[in-house]
Amino acid sequence: MIQKIKAPITVVFTYKHKENRAFPAAVYWEGKKFNIENVDLHHSYTKGKILYHVFSVSTKDHYFRLVFNTSNLFWTLEEVSDGISD
Repeated sequence: MIQKIKAPITVVFTYKHKENRAFPAAVYWEGKKFNIENVDLHHSYTKGKILYHVFSVSTKDHYFRLVFNTSNLFWTLEEVSDGISD
């Protein structure tokens, strides 16, 4: 089931300089750590003067839509799914 959420979260973000690759590695939400296994989609958009990066990621049991605000450097969880249809 997909849930729309607007919650601040903690994200562990990794940059591998030898691969020139940057990606979210883990999410802390509601007192739990979720290790990210795949970055399924990444895109960016601007709203006014602010650039946002959107990451659709998956863990073993969940899918998350994470948004990074480059103006204030805050992460927001916008959607979460457990993979079960409604």
